[in-house]
This record gives sequence, structure tokens and C-alpha cells, in this order.
Amino acid sequence: MTKKEKRRQYTFVIKELVSREIKRKYARSYLGIAWSVLNPLLSMIVITLIFSHMFHRAIENYPVYYLTGSVIWHMFTSGTNAAMTTLVDNKNMLIKVRLPMEIFVLARICTALVNLGYSLIPYIGILIVFRIQITWSVLLYPLIIFFALLFSTGVAFILSIAYVFFGDVKHLYSVLLTLWMYCSALFYPVEMLPEYVKRVVVENPLFNYINCARRVMMWGQLPTFPEILRMVLWGVGMFVVGYLVFEKNKNKVMQKM
Repeated sequence: MTKKEKRRQYTFVIKELVSREIKRKYARSYLGIAWSVLNPLLSMIVITLIFSHMFHRAIENYPVYYLTGSVIWHMFTSGTNAAMTTLVDNKNMLIKVRLPMEIFVLARICTALVNLGYSLIPYIGILIVFRIQITWSVLLYPLIIFFALLFSTGVAFILSIAYVFFGDVKHLYSVLLTLWMYCSALFYPVEMLPEYVKRVVVENPLFNYINCARRVMMWGQLPTFPEILRMVLWGVGMFVVGYLVFEKNKNKVMQKM
């Protein structure tokens, strides 16, 4: 089989796995995939009701501010959480069918990307409702998502290996995500923080992706050069590190399972 034929086969397998994951996720739901549209809206409404009065002077168009960050955060958390258990979940298939292990991790990340696509439907509606002026800077938004996806994939590779050998990593990661969320300025303005805390948040790679998205979507600005540099370095760097960790340990995975 040629390399081109293999790529075609692997792409087909990823599509089938993504389709299976989406169907399984909404199998027992009456609204089905509509929840991918409703979930960010409902989350936005709840957070807005709780925090908008607190930050309304510091943040203009608070629902848009929150939703811009939320869709990226949800893509990251849903993708990495799902990818963490993918090797264990697909143990039988890995044993019976000769497929690269990476495919199963990539399928979970692609599922998160598909869900992001559905989340953008209500997001665009909110932009229209709040009359956010769209400028040519929005053309950078797919690039921001791309590097955020690279970062997520790198983390997913590491977690998928770690979970095989240390099941408690799932619980530890849940705790880490809670702390990570509060350090990502999803629902508060970073300017209100003390300088030493603000520095921690600004260096957070996820905050960097979220803030760049707010710049191009809400404020019609280009990201600054340091933001672009961090965006690229974190995305490419984490992907490379994650892939190398995965490649080094994937043979041990088969022995463990």
C-alpha cells in the first residue's frame, strides 16, 4: 500500500471514529447534537447572570467576552479529557486491527473541533445581537484555533499515555483543569488582578489563545508580536513534545494492555 493510500485509509478511519463519538455522545438525548449549540448559550446566560453586574464597568459586551473564551476553553478541555482515555477505551480494536495509535487520539481531538464548529453557530448569533463590528482581523481567528488545537493535541498525546499507566491521572487532571480555568480569565478582566497574579495569567498559554481571539473578534485588533510568538511556540512546542512522548512510550502501551 502506498503512502497516499495509507493516508486516505487513516483519514477515513478518523472520520468514522469522529462520527461514532458524536453519535455515542448524544445517543440518549432527545435534542441530540443541538446540545452543542445550546450548551455554550446556556453557559453564557448563567455566567452573565452571576458576574455581569460585577464586571460590567470593566468589560463591555460581557456575554461576548465570556463566550469568546468559553468556546476555546471547551474545545481544549473536551478534547484532552476524551483523548486521555482513548487508548484504554479502544483496547480491543488496538489489539485486533493494525492501526497507528495516534489515530485514536487525533479522532478525539477532531471530535472536539467538530463540536467547536457547532458552538460557533450561537457565537456568531451573539456577535450579531450585540452588534460587534466585524473587521478583517477576524481572518486570523482560524489561525488562532489551529495553534490552540496543536497545543491541545500535544497535551492529549501525553495524557493518553499517562492514563494507561496511571489511572489516577484522570482525577488529578480534573483538579488541574479547575485551577487552569481560573487562571485563564474566562469571566473576569485580567486588569483587575494584582501584578504578580496577572503575570501568571498572561503567561498561561490558554489565556494567550483566548485573548488573541478576543482581540480579533471583539476589538478588531491584531495580536501583539509577543502574543503571536507565544501562540506559535506553545502550539508547535507542545505538539512536538507530546508526539515525542507518545512515540517513545506507545510500544509499552501494548505490553501494559
